[in-house]
Amino acid sequence: MGNLKIKELSKIGYTDNQLRSLVIGIASKHFKHHTHEALLALLTDIKNQPEKYLTDPVAGKIAEKIIGKPAEVPFSVHELLNEPLHYKTYGGKHIEEAAHKQMELAMQLPVSVKGALMPDAHMGFGLPIGGVLATRQAVIPYAVGMDIGCRMALTIVDESDSYFNRYGYQAKQALKNHTHFGMEGGLDTRQEHEVLDSQIFRELAFLRPLHGKAVRQLGTSGNGNHFVEFGVIELAENNALHLPAKRYVALLSHSGSRGLGAAIAKHYTQLAMNTCKLPRHAQPLAWLDMQTEAGQEYWLAMTLAGDYARACHERIHANLLKALDLKGLCTVENHHNFAWQDTLADGQEVIVHRKGATPAYQGELGIIPGSMTTPAYLVSGKGTEESLYSASHGAGRAMSRQKAKDSITVSAMKKLLDKADVTLIGGSVEENPMAYKNIDQVMEAQHALVDVQGRFTPKIVRMSKE
Repeated sequence: MGNLKIKELSKIGYTDNQLRSLVIGIASKHFKHHTHEALLALLTDIKNQPEKYLTDPVAGKIAEKIIGKPAEVPFSVHELLNEPLHYKTYGGKHIEEAAHKQMELAMQLPVSVKGALMPDAHMGFGLPIGGVLATRQAVIPYAVGMDIGCRMALTIVDESDSYFNRYGYQAKQALKNHTHFGMEGGLDTRQEHEVLDSQIFRELAFLRPLHGKAVRQLGTSGNGNHFVEFGVIELAENNALHLPAKRYVALLSHSGSRGLGAAIAKHYTQLAMNTCKLPRHAQPLAWLDMQTEAGQEYWLAMTLAGDYARACHERIHANLLKALDLKGLCTVENHHNFAWQDTLADGQEVIVHRKGATPAYQGELGIIPGSMTTPAYLVSGKGTEESLYSASHGAGRAMSRQKAKDSITVSAMKKLLDKADVTLIGGSVEENPMAYKNIDQVMEAQHALVDVQGRFTPKIVRMSKE
Protein backbone atom coordinates (compact mmCIF):
# COMPACT_ATOMS: atom_id res chain seq x y z
CA MET A 1 0.00 0.00 0.00
CA GLY A 2 1.38 3.39 -0.96
CA ASN A 3 1.02 6.30 1.45
CA LEU A 4 -2.39 7.96 1.40
CA LYS A 5 -2.28 11.57 0.23
CA ILE A 6 -4.42 14.30 1.77
CA LYS A 7 -5.46 15.40 -1.74
CA GLU A 8 -6.77 11.86 -2.48
CA LEU A 9 -8.76 11.82 0.74
CA SER A 10 -10.24 15.27 -0.03
CA LYS A 11 -11.28 14.02 -3.45
CA ILE A 12 -13.37 11.18 -1.96
CA GLY A 13 -15.01 13.50 0.59
CA TYR A 14 -12.69 13.47 3.62
CA THR A 15 -12.37 17.24 4.04
CA ASP A 16 -12.06 17.49 7.83
CA ASN A 17 -8.46 17.61 9.12
CA GLN A 18 -9.10 15.52 12.26
CA LEU A 19 -10.94 12.92 10.22
CA ARG A 20 -8.10 12.73 7.65
CA SER A 21 -5.44 12.18 10.31
CA LEU A 22 -7.60 9.48 11.94
CA VAL A 23 -7.97 7.73 8.53
CA ILE A 24 -4.24 7.93 7.76
CA GLY A 25 -3.35 6.53 11.21
CA ILE A 26 -5.86 3.65 10.98
CA ALA A 27 -4.91 2.83 7.35
CA SER A 28 -1.16 2.58 8.10
CA LYS A 29 -1.83 0.32 11.08
CA HIS A 30 -4.74 -1.89 9.95
CA PHE A 31 -4.99 -1.74 6.14
CA LYS A 32 -1.31 -2.33 5.19
CA HIS A 33 -2.23 -5.35 3.07
CA HIS A 34 -4.89 -3.56 0.97
CA THR A 35 -3.92 -2.37 -2.49
CA HIS A 36 -4.12 1.40 -2.90
CA GLU A 37 -7.23 1.08 -5.14
CA ALA A 38 -8.98 -1.32 -2.72
CA LEU A 39 -8.27 0.99 0.21
CA LEU A 40 -9.66 4.06 -1.62
CA ALA A 41 -12.75 2.03 -2.63
CA LEU A 42 -13.27 0.94 1.01
CA LEU A 43 -12.81 4.50 2.36
CA THR A 44 -15.25 5.83 -0.28
CA ASP A 45 -17.84 3.28 0.81
CA ILE A 46 -17.33 4.13 4.52
CA LYS A 47 -17.79 7.82 3.67
CA ASN A 48 -20.99 7.18 1.67
CA GLN A 49 -22.58 4.63 4.02
CA PRO A 50 -21.04 5.07 7.47
CA GLU A 51 -23.99 3.41 9.30
CA LYS A 52 -23.07 0.11 7.53
CA TYR A 53 -19.68 0.08 9.30
CA LEU A 54 -20.62 1.21 12.82
CA THR A 55 -20.27 -2.30 14.27
CA ASP A 56 -16.90 -2.97 12.54
CA PRO A 57 -14.11 -2.89 15.20
CA VAL A 58 -11.72 -0.92 12.90
CA ALA A 59 -13.75 0.83 10.19
CA GLY A 60 -16.35 1.65 12.87
CA LYS A 61 -13.98 4.26 14.38
CA ILE A 62 -13.96 6.16 11.04
CA ALA A 63 -17.74 5.70 10.60
CA GLU A 64 -18.40 7.08 14.11
CA LYS A 65 -16.27 10.14 13.39
CA ILE A 66 -18.20 10.77 10.13
CA ILE A 67 -21.66 10.39 11.72
CA GLY A 68 -20.69 12.20 14.92
CA LYS A 69 -21.62 10.90 18.35
CA PRO A 70 -25.39 10.90 18.86
CA ALA A 71 -26.38 13.88 20.97
CA GLU A 72 -27.08 13.02 24.60
CA VAL A 73 -30.85 13.22 25.17
CA PRO A 74 -31.41 15.97 27.74
CA PHE A 75 -33.47 14.71 30.67
CA SER A 76 -34.92 16.11 33.88
CA VAL A 77 -35.11 14.33 37.25
CA HIS A 78 -38.22 14.58 39.44
CA GLU A 79 -39.06 13.47 42.97
CA LEU A 80 -42.52 12.27 44.01
CA LEU A 81 -44.65 14.15 46.55
CA ASN A 82 -44.27 12.74 50.08
CA GLU A 83 -48.00 12.05 50.33
CA PRO A 84 -50.52 11.38 47.52
CA LEU A 85 -53.08 14.11 46.87
CA HIS A 86 -56.65 13.18 47.79
CA TYR A 87 -58.78 11.62 45.03
CA LYS A 88 -62.49 10.80 44.96
CA THR A 89 -63.55 7.12 44.75
CA TYR A 90 -66.93 5.86 43.52
CA GLY A 91 -68.13 2.33 44.38
CA GLY A 92 -65.14 1.79 46.68
CA LYS A 93 -66.20 -1.54 48.21
CA HIS A 94 -65.86 -3.31 44.84
CA ILE A 95 -62.44 -1.85 43.97
CA GLU A 96 -59.30 -3.93 44.60
CA GLU A 97 -56.44 -2.59 46.73
CA ALA A 98 -53.97 -2.81 43.81
CA ALA A 99 -56.01 -0.23 41.84
CA HIS A 100 -55.89 2.14 44.83
CA LYS A 101 -52.11 1.68 45.11
CA GLN A 102 -51.69 2.61 41.43
CA MET A 103 -53.95 5.65 41.82
CA GLU A 104 -52.07 6.80 44.94
CA LEU A 105 -48.80 6.62 43.04
CA ALA A 106 -50.25 8.74 40.22
CA MET A 107 -51.42 11.27 42.83
CA GLN A 108 -47.80 11.62 44.04
CA LEU A 109 -46.57 12.94 40.69
CA PRO A 110 -45.46 16.57 41.04
CA VAL A 111 -47.60 17.47 37.96
CA SER A 112 -50.82 15.91 39.37
CA VAL A 113 -53.66 18.29 40.30
CA LYS A 114 -56.77 16.16 40.86
CA GLY A 115 -57.90 12.55 40.42
CA ALA A 116 -60.87 10.20 40.65
CA LEU A 117 -61.45 6.44 40.57
CA MET A 118 -64.54 5.09 38.79
CA PRO A 119 -66.63 2.17 40.16
CA ASP A 120 -65.39 -0.24 37.48
CA ALA A 121 -61.75 0.39 38.47
CA HIS A 122 -59.19 -2.42 38.55
CA MET A 123 -55.44 -2.73 38.22
CA GLY A 124 -53.99 -1.75 34.84
CA PHE A 125 -50.60 -0.68 33.54
CA GLY A 126 -49.42 2.70 34.79
CA LEU A 127 -52.74 4.29 35.73
CA PRO A 128 -55.46 1.86 36.89
CA ILE A 129 -58.28 1.11 34.45
CA GLY A 130 -61.07 3.44 35.59
CA GLY A 131 -58.54 6.05 36.73
CA VAL A 132 -59.00 9.73 35.84
CA LEU A 133 -56.06 12.09 36.34
CA ALA A 134 -55.73 15.85 35.80
CA THR A 135 -52.18 17.17 35.37
CA ARG A 136 -50.59 20.59 34.98
CA GLN A 137 -49.15 21.20 31.46
CA ALA A 138 -48.13 17.54 31.15
CA VAL A 139 -49.39 14.55 29.18
CA ILE A 140 -48.57 10.98 30.32
CA PRO A 141 -48.66 8.59 27.34
CA TYR A 142 -49.00 5.54 29.60
CA ALA A 143 -51.95 7.15 31.45
CA VAL A 144 -53.80 7.35 28.11
CA GLY A 145 -52.84 3.73 27.49
CA MET A 146 -51.79 1.43 24.66
CA ASP A 147 -55.14 1.42 22.87
CA ILE A 148 -55.47 5.16 22.26
CA GLY A 149 -59.02 6.22 21.44
CA CYS A 150 -60.56 2.90 22.49
CA ARG A 151 -64.23 3.81 22.31
CA MET A 152 -67.90 2.85 22.05
CA ALA A 153 -70.37 3.50 19.22
CA LEU A 154 -74.11 2.78 19.30
CA THR A 155 -76.43 3.11 16.30
CA ILE A 156 -80.16 2.96 16.95
CA VAL A 157 -81.94 1.39 13.98
CA ASP A 158 -85.37 2.07 12.55
CA GLU A 159 -86.67 -1.45 13.34
CA SER A 160 -88.55 -2.98 16.28
CA ASP A 161 -87.19 -5.85 18.39
CA SER A 162 -89.22 -8.43 16.40
CA TYR A 163 -86.60 -7.95 13.63
CA PHE A 164 -84.45 -10.77 15.05
CA ASN A 165 -87.31 -13.30 14.80
CA ARG A 166 -87.34 -12.72 11.03
CA TYR A 167 -83.76 -11.75 10.21
CA GLY A 168 -81.61 -13.21 13.02
CA TYR A 169 -79.76 -15.47 10.57
CA GLN A 170 -78.97 -12.59 8.17
CA ALA A 171 -77.71 -10.41 11.04
CA LYS A 172 -75.41 -13.23 12.16
CA GLN A 173 -74.05 -13.73 8.62
CA ALA A 174 -73.47 -9.97 8.24
CA LEU A 175 -71.38 -9.95 11.44
CA LYS A 176 -69.35 -12.88 10.09
CA ASN A 177 -68.81 -11.29 6.67
CA HIS A 178 -68.34 -7.60 7.49
CA THR A 179 -66.27 -7.57 10.68
CA HIS A 180 -62.71 -8.70 11.27
CA PHE A 181 -60.99 -9.32 14.63
CA GLY A 182 -57.40 -9.91 15.69
CA MET A 183 -53.90 -8.59 15.14
CA GLU A 184 -53.41 -9.58 11.51
CA GLY A 185 -55.34 -9.24 8.25
CA GLY A 186 -58.27 -7.02 7.38
CA LEU A 187 -61.58 -6.92 5.56
CA ASP A 188 -61.96 -8.36 2.06
CA THR A 189 -62.94 -4.99 0.60
CA ARG A 190 -60.53 -2.07 0.90
CA GLN A 191 -62.02 0.59 3.18
CA GLU A 192 -61.92 4.30 2.35
CA HIS A 193 -61.96 7.14 4.88
CA GLU A 194 -60.59 10.70 4.92
CA VAL A 195 -58.55 9.95 8.07
CA LEU A 196 -56.10 8.02 5.84
CA ASP A 197 -55.28 11.30 4.04
CA SER A 198 -54.25 13.08 7.26
CA GLN A 199 -50.98 14.93 6.74
CA ILE A 200 -49.85 13.88 10.25
CA PHE A 201 -48.94 10.52 8.65
CA ARG A 202 -46.38 12.42 6.54
CA GLU A 203 -45.32 15.08 9.06
CA LEU A 204 -44.28 12.67 11.83
CA ALA A 205 -41.49 10.53 10.37
CA PHE A 206 -42.09 7.49 12.60
CA LEU A 207 -45.75 7.29 11.43
CA ARG A 208 -44.94 7.01 7.71
CA PRO A 209 -44.19 3.25 7.79
CA LEU A 210 -47.45 2.65 9.74
CA HIS A 211 -49.72 4.09 7.05
CA GLY A 212 -49.97 0.81 5.10
CA LYS A 213 -51.06 -1.11 8.20
CA ALA A 214 -53.60 1.62 9.05
CA VAL A 215 -55.09 1.21 5.55
CA ARG A 216 -55.32 -2.60 6.00
CA GLN A 217 -56.79 -2.46 9.51
CA LEU A 218 -59.40 0.26 8.87
CA GLY A 219 -62.87 -1.01 9.86
CA THR A 220 -61.53 -3.91 11.96
CA SER A 221 -61.47 -4.69 15.70
CA GLY A 222 -58.81 -5.93 18.11
CA ASN A 223 -58.58 -8.88 20.50
CA GLY A 224 -59.69 -9.22 24.12
CA ASN A 225 -62.89 -7.44 25.11
CA HIS A 226 -63.49 -5.72 21.77
CA PHE A 227 -66.83 -6.62 20.19
CA VAL A 228 -69.46 -5.79 17.58
CA GLU A 229 -73.00 -6.83 18.49
CA PHE A 230 -76.64 -6.51 17.54
CA GLY A 231 -79.20 -6.17 20.28
CA VAL A 232 -82.33 -4.40 21.49
CA ILE A 233 -82.36 -1.01 23.19
CA GLU A 234 -85.26 0.17 25.31
CA LEU A 235 -85.30 3.97 25.47
CA ALA A 236 -86.57 5.80 28.57
CA GLU A 237 -89.46 8.26 28.56
CA ASN A 238 -88.39 11.80 27.59
CA ASN A 239 -84.95 10.55 26.58
CA ALA A 240 -82.19 12.92 25.50
CA LEU A 241 -82.36 11.57 21.90
CA HIS A 242 -85.98 12.82 21.60
CA LEU A 243 -87.01 9.43 20.17
CA PRO A 244 -90.25 7.65 21.15
CA ALA A 245 -89.76 5.56 24.31
CA LYS A 246 -89.91 2.01 22.91
CA ARG A 247 -87.72 -0.95 21.94
CA TYR A 248 -85.44 -0.61 18.89
CA VAL A 249 -82.86 -2.75 17.13
CA ALA A 250 -79.38 -1.34 17.87
CA LEU A 251 -75.79 -1.98 16.80
CA LEU A 252 -73.05 -1.59 19.43
CA SER A 253 -69.28 -1.70 18.90
CA HIS A 254 -66.24 -1.46 21.18
CA SER A 255 -62.68 -1.16 19.85
CA GLY A 256 -59.81 1.28 19.42
CA SER A 257 -57.02 2.49 17.17
CA ARG A 258 -55.50 -0.91 16.36
CA GLY A 259 -51.75 -1.17 15.54
CA LEU A 260 -51.49 2.57 14.92
CA GLY A 261 -52.41 3.54 18.50
CA ALA A 262 -50.19 0.86 20.02
CA ALA A 263 -47.15 2.08 18.02
CA ILE A 264 -47.78 5.71 19.04
CA ALA A 265 -48.17 4.69 22.71
CA LYS A 266 -44.91 2.68 22.70
CA HIS A 267 -42.91 5.36 20.88
CA TYR A 268 -43.92 8.26 23.13
CA THR A 269 -43.90 6.28 26.40
CA GLN A 270 -40.26 5.43 25.67
CA LEU A 271 -39.51 9.06 24.79
CA ALA A 272 -41.16 10.22 28.03
CA MET A 273 -39.21 7.65 30.07
CA ASN A 274 -35.93 8.76 28.45
CA THR A 275 -36.47 12.45 29.15
CA CYS A 276 -38.43 12.50 32.45
CA LYS A 277 -36.66 10.52 35.16
CA LEU A 278 -38.75 9.37 38.14
CA PRO A 279 -38.14 6.81 40.92
CA ARG A 280 -38.09 3.38 39.29
CA HIS A 281 -41.54 2.19 40.49
CA ALA A 282 -43.13 5.37 39.04
CA GLN A 283 -41.11 5.51 35.80
CA PRO A 284 -43.95 4.29 33.49
CA LEU A 285 -45.87 7.46 34.53
CA ALA A 286 -43.19 9.68 32.95
CA TRP A 287 -44.74 12.68 31.21
CA LEU A 288 -44.09 14.95 28.24
CA ASP A 289 -44.24 18.68 28.87
CA MET A 290 -46.97 20.19 26.69
CA GLN A 291 -44.69 23.17 25.96
CA THR A 292 -42.09 20.93 24.26
CA GLU A 293 -41.97 19.66 20.70
CA ALA A 294 -42.32 16.06 21.96
CA GLY A 295 -45.46 16.94 23.95
CA GLN A 296 -47.03 18.70 20.96
CA GLU A 297 -46.08 15.79 18.67
CA TYR A 298 -47.67 13.23 20.99
CA TRP A 299 -50.83 15.32 21.12
CA LEU A 300 -51.03 15.37 17.30
CA ALA A 301 -50.36 11.61 17.08
CA MET A 302 -52.84 10.80 19.90
CA THR A 303 -55.53 12.90 18.19
CA LEU A 304 -54.87 11.09 14.89
CA ALA A 305 -55.20 7.69 16.66
CA GLY A 306 -58.52 8.85 18.16
CA ASP A 307 -59.78 9.97 14.74
CA TYR A 308 -58.66 6.64 13.27
CA ALA A 309 -60.54 4.70 16.00
CA ARG A 310 -63.68 6.74 15.22
CA ALA A 311 -63.21 5.97 11.51
CA CYS A 312 -63.00 2.22 12.26
CA HIS A 313 -66.38 2.36 14.05
CA GLU A 314 -67.89 4.45 11.24
CA ARG A 315 -66.84 1.82 8.66
CA ILE A 316 -68.10 -1.09 10.84
CA HIS A 317 -71.53 0.51 11.28
CA ALA A 318 -71.84 1.66 7.65
CA ASN A 319 -70.86 -1.79 6.29
CA LEU A 320 -73.29 -3.70 8.52
CA LEU A 321 -76.25 -1.37 7.98
CA LYS A 322 -75.69 -1.43 4.22
CA ALA A 323 -75.39 -5.24 4.12
CA LEU A 324 -78.72 -5.60 5.94
CA ASP A 325 -80.42 -2.64 4.25
CA LEU A 326 -81.07 -1.02 7.65
CA LYS A 327 -81.54 2.68 8.40
CA GLY A 328 -79.78 4.27 11.39
CA LEU A 329 -81.86 6.83 13.30
CA CYS A 330 -78.92 8.21 15.32
CA THR A 331 -75.45 7.28 16.58
CA VAL A 332 -73.95 7.95 20.01
CA GLU A 333 -70.21 7.47 20.55
CA ASN A 334 -67.46 8.23 23.06
CA HIS A 335 -63.74 7.68 23.67
CA HIS A 336 -62.65 6.09 26.93
CA ASN A 337 -58.80 5.97 26.59
CA PHE A 338 -57.74 9.52 25.79
CA ALA A 339 -56.53 12.87 27.13
CA TRP A 340 -58.36 16.19 26.87
CA GLN A 341 -57.43 19.81 27.58
CA ASP A 342 -59.83 21.20 30.16
CA THR A 343 -60.38 23.99 32.69
CA LEU A 344 -61.40 23.10 36.24
CA ALA A 345 -64.01 25.02 38.22
CA ASP A 346 -61.23 26.97 39.99
CA GLY A 347 -59.88 28.16 36.62
CA GLN A 348 -56.85 25.81 36.48
CA GLU A 349 -56.00 24.65 32.96
CA VAL A 350 -55.25 20.93 32.99
CA ILE A 351 -54.85 17.82 30.88
CA VAL A 352 -57.46 15.21 31.90
CA HIS A 353 -56.40 11.60 31.26
CA ARG A 354 -59.25 9.09 31.19
CA LYS A 355 -57.86 5.55 31.25
CA GLY A 356 -60.98 3.46 30.86
CA ALA A 357 -63.45 6.19 31.82
CA THR A 358 -66.34 7.83 29.94
CA PRO A 359 -66.57 11.63 29.61
CA ALA A 360 -69.73 12.72 31.49
CA TYR A 361 -70.07 16.49 31.14
CA GLN A 362 -73.53 17.97 31.72
CA GLY A 363 -75.84 16.47 29.07
CA GLU A 364 -73.04 14.59 27.25
CA LEU A 365 -74.16 11.20 25.91
CA GLY A 366 -72.09 8.06 26.38
CA ILE A 367 -72.31 4.25 26.47
CA ILE A 368 -71.34 2.02 29.40
CA PRO A 369 -71.31 -1.70 28.42
CA GLY A 370 -71.63 -4.73 30.70
CA SER A 371 -70.56 -8.12 29.29
CA MET A 372 -71.62 -10.45 26.47
CA THR A 373 -74.80 -11.43 28.37
CA THR A 374 -75.53 -8.33 30.47
CA PRO A 375 -76.94 -4.90 29.55
CA ALA A 376 -75.13 -1.84 28.26
CA TYR A 377 -76.45 1.58 29.29
CA LEU A 378 -76.97 4.69 27.21
CA VAL A 379 -76.30 7.56 29.63
CA SER A 380 -76.14 11.35 29.78
CA GLY A 381 -73.61 13.04 32.05
CA LYS A 382 -74.48 15.14 35.09
CA GLY A 383 -71.28 17.22 34.90
CA THR A 384 -69.96 16.29 38.36
CA GLU A 385 -66.68 18.13 38.98
CA GLU A 386 -65.53 15.77 41.77
CA SER A 387 -65.38 12.89 39.24
CA LEU A 388 -63.54 15.17 36.79
CA TYR A 389 -66.70 15.02 34.64
CA SER A 390 -66.29 11.25 34.18
CA ALA A 391 -68.10 7.94 34.67
CA SER A 392 -67.11 4.27 34.36
CA HIS A 393 -66.31 2.81 30.93
CA GLY A 394 -67.99 -0.53 31.55
CA ALA A 395 -68.60 -3.11 34.27
CA GLY A 396 -64.85 -3.56 34.84
CA ARG A 397 -63.04 -6.87 35.27
CA ALA A 398 -63.57 -8.85 38.45
CA MET A 399 -61.03 -11.52 37.38
CA SER A 400 -57.74 -11.49 35.51
CA ARG A 401 -57.81 -13.13 32.07
CA GLN A 402 -55.97 -16.17 33.42
CA LYS A 403 -58.34 -16.55 36.37
CA ALA A 404 -61.34 -16.18 34.03
CA LYS A 405 -59.86 -18.91 31.82
CA ASP A 406 -59.43 -21.23 34.80
CA SER A 407 -62.85 -20.49 36.32
CA ILE A 408 -65.23 -21.77 33.62
CA THR A 409 -65.41 -24.41 30.89
CA VAL A 410 -66.53 -23.72 27.33
CA SER A 411 -69.69 -25.79 27.87
CA ALA A 412 -70.56 -23.88 31.11
CA MET A 413 -70.13 -20.60 29.24
CA LYS A 414 -72.41 -21.91 26.49
CA LYS A 415 -75.11 -22.56 29.13
CA LEU A 416 -74.81 -18.95 30.35
CA LEU A 417 -75.21 -17.71 26.76
CA ASP A 418 -78.23 -19.96 26.11
CA LYS A 419 -79.87 -18.78 29.34
CA ALA A 420 -79.40 -15.15 28.27
CA ASP A 421 -80.61 -15.97 24.70
CA VAL A 422 -77.35 -14.64 23.22
CA THR A 423 -75.66 -16.02 20.09
CA LEU A 424 -71.85 -15.71 20.30
CA ILE A 425 -69.57 -15.72 17.23
CA GLY A 426 -65.94 -16.21 18.29
CA GLY A 427 -65.27 -15.09 21.85
CA SER A 428 -63.25 -16.87 24.53
CA VAL A 429 -63.72 -17.99 28.13
CA GLU A 430 -61.40 -15.12 29.19
CA GLU A 431 -64.31 -12.79 28.38
CA ASN A 432 -67.00 -14.90 30.05
CA PRO A 433 -69.69 -12.88 31.88
CA MET A 434 -68.48 -14.04 35.33
CA ALA A 435 -65.11 -12.32 34.67
CA TYR A 436 -66.84 -8.93 35.01
CA LYS A 437 -68.30 -6.97 37.91
CA ASN A 438 -72.08 -6.66 38.21
CA ILE A 439 -72.96 -3.83 35.78
CA ASP A 440 -76.06 -2.87 37.80
CA GLN A 441 -73.99 -2.44 40.99
CA VAL A 442 -71.53 -0.31 38.99
CA MET A 443 -74.39 1.84 37.66
CA GLU A 444 -75.84 2.20 41.16
CA ALA A 445 -72.45 3.46 42.43
CA GLN A 446 -72.43 6.29 39.86
CA HIS A 447 -75.99 7.62 39.97
CA ALA A 448 -74.44 10.98 40.96
CA LEU A 449 -72.49 11.00 37.67
CA VAL A 450 -74.95 9.92 34.95
CA ASP A 451 -78.64 9.56 34.11
CA VAL A 452 -79.75 6.40 32.26
CA GLN A 453 -81.41 7.15 28.89
CA GLY A 454 -81.72 3.60 27.59
CA ARG A 455 -80.89 -0.06 28.30
CA PHE A 456 -79.31 -2.22 25.57
CA THR A 457 -79.58 -6.03 25.70
CA PRO A 458 -77.14 -8.05 23.51
CA LYS A 459 -78.60 -10.62 21.07
CA ILE A 460 -75.85 -11.56 18.54
CA VAL A 461 -72.27 -10.90 19.69
CA ARG A 462 -69.09 -11.10 17.61
CA MET A 463 -65.69 -11.15 19.35
CA SER A 464 -62.16 -12.29 18.63
CA LYS A 465 -61.63 -16.05 18.74
CA GLU A 466 -58.58 -16.61 20.98
